[in-house]
Amino acid sequence: MTDAQNPEPTSTVVWCESALLADGWARGVKLTLTDGRIARIDTDTSAGDAQRLGPALPGLGNVHSHAFQRAMAGLAETRGDTGDTFWTWREVMYRFLERLDPDMAQAIAAMGQVEMLEGGFTRVGEFHYLHHAPDGGAYDNPAEMAVRMAAAAEETGIGLTLLPVFYAHSNFGGLPPSDGQKRFIHDVDGFARLVEACREIVAPLPEAVVGVAPHSLRAVTGEELTAILPLAAGGPIHMHVAEQTKEVDDCLAATGARPVRWLMNHAEVDKRWCLVHATHINATETERLAKSGAVAGLCPVTEANLGDGIFPAPDYLAAGGSFGIGTDSNIVIDAAQELRTMEYAQRLTKRARNVLAGGSRRSTGGDLWRAATVGGAQALGVGRGGLRRGAPADFITLDPNHPNLVGRSGDTLIDSLVFAGGGIDTVWRHGQQRVSGGRHHAREAITARYVQTLKALLA
Repeated sequence: MTDAQNPEPTSTVVWCESALLADGWARGVKLTLTDGRIARIDTDTSAGDAQRLGPALPGLGNVHSHAFQRAMAGLAETRGDTGDTFWTWREVMYRFLERLDPDMAQAIAAMGQVEMLEGGFTRVGEFHYLHHAPDGGAYDNPAEMAVRMAAAAEETGIGLTLLPVFYAHSNFGGLPPSDGQKRFIHDVDGFARLVEACREIVAPLPEAVVGVAPHSLRAVTGEELTAILPLAAGGPIHMHVAEQTKEVDDCLAATGARPVRWLMNHAEVDKRWCLVHATHINATETERLAKSGAVAGLCPVTEANLGDGIFPAPDYLAAGGSFGIGTDSNIVIDAAQELRTMEYAQRLTKRARNVLAGGSRRSTGGDLWRAATVGGAQALGVGRGGLRRGAPADFITLDPNHPNLVGRSGDTLIDSLVFAGGGIDTVWRHGQQRVSGGRHHAREAITARYVQTLKALLA
């Protein structure tokens, strides 16, 4: 094989005034980035000829995103005649999909991914259930919409964990889907073909992952769940569960068990799984989920926006549970704001402060960022997460001169980022700098395309 076919590894060396490494904070950190990974870490060093950066943190994984919903932000905030709930919001979402074509879906996904990278996320778990044309028929390429999600990720540079969604029914008992759900629906054989196509589609992307996502117990029968789980082939398995009290009540009426209990009694829920929301779980389910090794996929901003409820985080974390954070409906895309909302929900419930800190004299922001790093990486199928030798070179750096970060160091930097906001300077994904001065390098072109898309979509 020739040298042209076997190119030398390409390396970049950056120096960070401090960095949150997998084993703690260090100062004067020099990172050697080779072929998208951290090949070497040196601490207590001078910068030399390396690119100088501010304090570094591992980028977070966004464990749950519906890309197309980014374009709906702010469009469902008018009160209806009979009050509003998740279920009335869902009807608005169905109507929004009536005109969305593949070009529009790609433009919206790219805009959302730009904002994810600027907001501290370096990988996204795309819970991908928009499969078909507006009339419910298949595109010429049945995986066309998955192609568009991968194309957006290629343009923006974000890490992609693609989670094709199996969706077959409108409610428990295998009820037929509603007209608004026609773009989501598959049978088992068609879904198996989609999953295989997704693996081919993402193969050119660096460190892309494919899993499977049975949408929810109301959309998937027990028999269908058993049939599709092997399609994960060792990859991640994500599922909505117990997001709404109505869902819990309907599950009890149909099966005699609450959703989390039913799922754990009928499937091998383990470290491959991410149970999205899991909002309405009782004490037994909380401990059982924590002990399973699965990740709770929490989306605090969306859960607040939709009026879902509040996850029992203190009890879950006390039982040793893992969590990741997601942006779900993408009404706001900001990793720090997700963690802030997670903590503030507990403060309002408990009428206390620093509820989710890991113990006395522990930093709330620091502990939440560390936990979301580890849980997010696990849920998205990319190992342990964190800045360590051999790990993906996916990290953010902060501007130490930002008004909210001046004079801070260590975990106080993270506390200020999470609770005061702002200050992300650069973002690196797979060893490449994608964000400088807080702005994605392709923001201008992607924003222009997104604006034209919205004008056409909302005309």
